[in-house]
Amino acid sequence: MTAMSLPAWRSLMFVPATGERFVAKAHTRGADGIILDLEDSIPLPEKQAARDALAKAAETVGQSGADVLVRVNRPLELCIPDITAAVMPKVKALMLPKVMGPEHIKLLSEVVAVREAAMGMAVGSTRFIALVETPDAIPHLHAIASADPRMAAMSIGVEDLAMEIEAQPGADMLYHYGMANVTACRAARILPLGSIGPFADFNDLEGYRAGLRRSRRLGFAVAACIHPTQVPIVNEEYGVSAEEADRARRLIAAFDAAVAEGKAAVAFEGAMVDIPVVERAKRLIARARR
Repeated sequence: MTAMSLPAWRSLMFVPATGERFVAKAHTRGADGIILDLEDSIPLPEKQAARDALAKAAETVGQSGADVLVRVNRPLELCIPDITAAVMPKVKALMLPKVMGPEHIKLLSEVVAVREAAMGMAVGSTRFIALVETPDAIPHLHAIASADPRMAAMSIGVEDLAMEIEAQPGADMLYHYGMANVTACRAARILPLGSIGPFADFNDLEGYRAGLRRSRRLGFAVAACIHPTQVPIVNEEYGVSAEEADRARRLIAAFDAAVAEGKAAVAFEGAMVDIPVVERAKRLIARARR
């Protein structure tokens, strides 16, 4: 497999695979991707029913063009049948919880490749999102992020990690691990998933927005959410506004004009602009196009 282009995701919304009411409306919420969940939101006795529901649910949630993703379970006795049920042309990516290291990713990639071949799909077409949720895996962030060409994004599983290290989820804890995740993802050229802010409290939308705004400045690219009211906020804060895109284009034009005159830098709207600033502007334009 060769490296693939990154998905154009800002928002990914969780929906229980067996939650018919949520599945039916998911395509109207405006999320870039819908994560059909087989893990935390599905009790153990209902796992097989959730697998059986996947094909129909994938068609329903993807009918307006959102990418369809599936979060599988961690134990192999659950994960293997999850993969068998989830790998299909309609499913863009699998979210892998409690990833332990790069060998874990490589093992599951082999399993998925067998299923892709059986389904007549191109081997490697199913992407991975890794969730790092245990202290044992934290030292392996860079290796996990670059473990396989299927890797599209990686995130720190805040609640699980907080439980494991006996910490209180919050900005103090999130900053350290979140920035380690951003660095590892950017080095591997994949998407940093997550935020430095509240995740589960959908009653405080202003606090949620503030956390996302800070996180975008810190380098995060995409966020998963659990409630429809969070989706438009993620899209706004992790997207590129028309004003931002316009300013970036004018900045690039001003720099190009300065270079044509033999200058290495130029003043633009009261600030000095040089090559790193221009490169950031170009990446913002590329993100807006995606």
